[in-house]
Amino acid sequence: MGVLPRRRLAAVALVAATALFATAGCAGDGEPADDGKITLTVDVFSQFGYDELYKEYMASHPNVKIVERGTGTNLDDYSPKLTQWLAAGKGAGDVVAIEEGLMVEYKANPDNFVNLLDHGGAELQGNFLEWKWKGGMTQDGKLIGLGTDVGGMAMCYRKDLFAKAGLPTERDAVSKLWPTWQDYIKVGEQFKAKNTGASFLDAATNIFNTIVLQTAGNSQGHHYYDTNDNLVVDSNPAVRQAWDTTMDIIDSGLSGKYGSWSEEWVSAFKQAKFATIACPAWMTGVIEGNAGAEAKGKWDIARVPGNGGNWGGSWLAVPTQSKHRAEAIELAKFLTSAKGQIGAFKAKGPLPSSPQALADPAIVDAKNPYFSDAPVGQIFGEGAKTLKPVYMGPKNQAVRTEVENAVRTVELGQRKPEQGWTDAVNNAKKAAAK
Repeated sequence: MGVLPRRRLAAVALVAATALFATAGCAGDGEPADDGKITLTVDVFSQFGYDELYKEYMASHPNVKIVERGTGTNLDDYSPKLTQWLAAGKGAGDVVAIEEGLMVEYKANPDNFVNLLDHGGAELQGNFLEWKWKGGMTQDGKLIGLGTDVGGMAMCYRKDLFAKAGLPTERDAVSKLWPTWQDYIKVGEQFKAKNTGASFLDAATNIFNTIVLQTAGNSQGHHYYDTNDNLVVDSNPAVRQAWDTTMDIIDSGLSGKYGSWSEEWVSAFKQAKFATIACPAWMTGVIEGNAGAEAKGKWDIARVPGNGGNWGGSWLAVPTQSKHRAEAIELAKFLTSAKGQIGAFKAKGPLPSSPQALADPAIVDAKNPYFSDAPVGQIFGEGAKTLKPVYMGPKNQAVRTEVENAVRTVELGQRKPEQGWTDAVNNAKKAAAK
């Protein structure tokens, strides 16, 4: 998923996080349930779309009860607790989700996880895109994670707000409006001039993250760290280019300044307070959950400015502390199978990392009725096999947080762009050194 902390999020994050943390000492301890069944706890964040899959699995495994924790939780709440549980040797679920920006950190301590190659994992390699498979491998050749989704990019937009601003509303016509990010800004300025009562986009941080990942993927393949794990925030042209473009967007007054994943952000969806949002595949589930049933048919999906990109994606791992490893491994295999990934896509929109799933008519021909019957299988699926992953370094999430915090200070008028850039670089270095 994306976080990237990925995918109804903020509105329930506090409640979900509280429940997640409060049950840490008991839900993942592997003890039999009161009915004599084995309880398997699955730790996730955001929306993974597993509810129906759990029901199917339990129906065919009557000795297993599945409990999911963390649904709707922001990654910034989820990850520290998972790290603590792994370090303590207790408290983690039997199956845990690991987001792409944090995978490198967890791979540094592979003994915390079952090596799936010891449990038939090698036979599954063909079930995943090559780079996704490699992403679950450690440097010493252990497989600690099986891929869930990838985050192919698009741009989601409110048709009603575009119509109000006198802009085209049909998705192909909208896509033609913004072949580049500078074109996106020009369209935003046209939208702003119409005084619709809404901003053109939700938050500068989301746009920044989209641009930096897209730019890095289309160039050297890394952003905050190079592939030797050197911090390169201040020297990587991809980061500076994304920063400058985002500053242009802020300077044009196009952002609604809604902090991503905040309660204000969720409310802005419901109140139609912004017209566009950077939209990896998993974001469609977030939008539907946050905007609600009343907005069905008012959203659509267009091409993202620039050239493709990838934001988000996760793996499922089995901690060695699980008391039911064999059962947990089988569940992880099921959830990440082509069938499991198709089921998750149908439920919440995360794009499969399985070539077999991507080629299945259930994906290829998929349309999303909430998004005006947008052909999401084609929009997101066509480029999935050629997605260019971006390398994530050892403190990627901490560094990313500091850089986006700096973007946020400029967005809120607390810093000038160059002051913000200096803060981004200096604070990223401090985060990387911790």
